[in-house]
Amino acid sequence: MTISAVNGDYDAVVIGGGPAGSSAAIGLARHGYRALLLERREFPRFHIGESMLPYMSGLLRRKGFHSRLEQCGFPVKHGAEFTNEKGQKIRVDFGALAPARQPWTFQVERSRLDQAMLQWAREMGTTVLEEANVNDVLMDNGRISALRYERDGETFEVRAPYVIDASGRAGKLAHRFGLRKTNEHLRMVAIYRHYTGLDESMNPGYAGDIQIGGGSEGWLWAIPIASDKISVGAVVPREQLRSRTADEIFSEYSARFPRVAQRLRGTRPLTELRMETDYCYYADQVTGPGWLMAGDSGCFADPVFSAGVFLAMTTGFEAADAIDRIRQGGTGTEEAVLDHYARFYKTGYDTYFRIIYAYYDSKFNFKDYLKRVAPGIDIEWTTRILSGDFWSMNNPIGNMLRDEPRWDTFSPFERVRVCPVYPELDTAESARPWSESAGSAPMEPTGSTEPAGTAR
Repeated sequence: MTISAVNGDYDAVVIGGGPAGSSAAIGLARHGYRALLLERREFPRFHIGESMLPYMSGLLRRKGFHSRLEQCGFPVKHGAEFTNEKGQKIRVDFGALAPARQPWTFQVERSRLDQAMLQWAREMGTTVLEEANVNDVLMDNGRISALRYERDGETFEVRAPYVIDASGRAGKLAHRFGLRKTNEHLRMVAIYRHYTGLDESMNPGYAGDIQIGGGSEGWLWAIPIASDKISVGAVVPREQLRSRTADEIFSEYSARFPRVAQRLRGTRPLTELRMETDYCYYADQVTGPGWLMAGDSGCFADPVFSAGVFLAMTTGFEAADAIDRIRQGGTGTEEAVLDHYARFYKTGYDTYFRIIYAYYDSKFNFKDYLKRVAPGIDIEWTTRILSGDFWSMNNPIGNMLRDEPRWDTFSPFERVRVCPVYPELDTAESARPWSESAGSAPMEPTGSTEPAGTAR
């Protein structure tokens, strides 16, 4: 076995080239650090998680990438439709966001989005190696000292004072240190595929919207990812696989919601049926001496509210900023900086988990949850929390969710409540008195639904 250094040592190594890894690498390059990114697969590659949040678009606008994303021609997403077996629906319109916050985002084909982000990291100066699989972590006095990876049949060793693990579900460091835990509250299975032949004139709702069908035991997503392609997936308790096949479950769920079925008329399968089970997990420890987890490597939550890519990118950029604060000095010890990052990471994921718990606890109806705990609350707060407002102390819905001890995921920790997307707005804005929320507009539109092709 030949072990040799590749291009010498680096300031940091990033494991994984998805949204978290690319964001981390871009952030490191912006701070002037020499970074190596190791991605085990060759891009482009298939990936699920295609519906974005408006706060993700706000983040990318802040980082200078949004204009390039617009050039990709992805479907524009102005809202989210929640529907049931009776054909009833509620629509969350992102236009309810305050004018200073971007009220729209994209639906994306992940293979294209992820490749564009990885190319951006290259252009920023990151050394990117695809088909490079990290297979060993070397330690020195309790600190990561080097990584070994395989590429083209050879084994190489690279050294760096900091490692960002953005390896997603592979969870290189989580598995290396035995940190990953299964989320026992969300033992679900996702069954999904892509369809082609999409004609949005068949859509009874708004072109570009995600549709979420909520049933008695599970839910269905329908996400347009191109002008003629749509992603469809069923999410159900894993116990259903004991009595039915994945094909049976998927066929039943994709047909049981009339508004989704209408949208799918004339489409045909483009990909094979895929399945993931027990995919919700977390780690209480997401940092250590010389390392940080970002994105799915440390935590993965149910995709029902489309926050995965946003959380991945946000924590990726923040991980790079944390390393810069450590290297620059003057802002606290390494231990203090890593502790702040860990609390930031867990605050975002903890809030998102709680939104999911509320949705599941109210039998897949978030509106019913709000009716019980906050009748008449201002629609802007609802829209904002579903758009990615996971850190703000101003959002009363977020604060109510965080006050539910039965929905604790992580061990007790002190939350970081500074919005990473709109920090200036968040600082300037004070929490609204509850009295101002009374009598606000209902979530359901009062007028007729615009035709699917209507420009918004």
